[in-house]
Amino acid sequence: MAYPAFNASQQNPYTRLLYKHMAAQVVDFSFRRSLTTRYDILHLHWPEWELNAYSSATEAAARLRMKLLAIDFLRGRGTRVVWTAHNLRAHDGLHPRLEKWFWAAFISRVDAYIALTQSGRAAARERFPGLERIPSFVIPHGHYRDEYPVSSGDDARTQLGISSRAKVLLFFGQVREYKNVPALIRAFRKTQEDIVLCIAGRPSSENLAGEVRREACGDPRVLLHLYEVPKDRVELFFRAADLVVLPYRDILNSGAALLALSFNRPVMVPNQGAMGELQTSAGAEWVRTYSGDIDVAQLEDGLAWAATPARPRELCLNHLEWPRLAEQTLHAYEEIRSERMRPRIVVASSQGRTLQVLASDIPPVLGRAARVDQSQREHEPTF
Repeated sequence: MAYPAFNASQQNPYTRLLYKHMAAQVVDFSFRRSLTTRYDILHLHWPEWELNAYSSATEAAARLRMKLLAIDFLRGRGTRVVWTAHNLRAHDGLHPRLEKWFWAAFISRVDAYIALTQSGRAAARERFPGLERIPSFVIPHGHYRDEYPVSSGDDARTQLGISSRAKVLLFFGQVREYKNVPALIRAFRKTQEDIVLCIAGRPSSENLAGEVRREACGDPRVLLHLYEVPKDRVELFFRAADLVVLPYRDILNSGAALLALSFNRPVMVPNQGAMGELQTSAGAEWVRTYSGDIDVAQLEDGLAWAATPARPRELCLNHLEWPRLAEQTLHAYEEIRSERMRPRIVVASSQGRTLQVLASDIPPVLGRAARVDQSQREHEPTF
């Protein structure tokens, strides 16, 4: 059982791609299922979602309490709780007191956790010391190749109204406060004439949309596409781009960075969270990091770096294939539900082999359940 699984695929296909390729039947969580069926695993993604989704602290608190009650009920029936640590805090910071309470309550109910990188695992343990006492697994974020249609038809820049001679910077994804888009526009407006900045994504609020429009006003080189980009048009923006820029104020992992790399586009990100590890994994010719606030010098230097001819035409992402990651996740479930499980860190190598390191010092929506074919095991586990 996961939270979320298929129900959140419109916002982020991560969980759908993970469970779609798992060698088990997977269903989305519901209270009815939790009352009528026993599950071995409850797998939670983005448990802080309500902290970002509701401006009312009262409503957010009520929904979080319901979530914790559901977790308690399932744990009372023997379900193990697994958390994938995509984020370590609610990005929007709307309810700091409520958030402090929630994380303490949630972490105390987690039986094991999955980090997307080794640095992410270390950051999670630093922020939540209680995680040191439970098993952890490192399973990377998969790529998005084959998820979005790619056309070989009309030139992408022609369709977007961009000159073929211009250098193009792209910000892609939902526009939220922590992603720092207004600061990106301010820095960009100090650049030279033959550069275009394309902002593609739906703002999280009308106030933020207005701020973005005000910052862009008067500069025709800033192209605003402030809407949710249809799936069949996503590739246009990446095909048109020379460099993808993600100027986030706070970042641990980034699906947008993986999306850029999936389209074989170099990406520039702040040197925070797991971005240094992403740079090591993909290569310094594909991922550029910067420190401090985004400014005009970083944009111009980034464009010069992106034009380096040493970069191969396609980035190899074989180690991020979803069937491999789904298999590693299923293996983690089996480790977690095993009564013989000993505290350990499990790290998935880039070659796809699973390395088990014994660790003596390690004591948006509800998701899904998986059932393993009975022919494979004497006992049929439910995830």
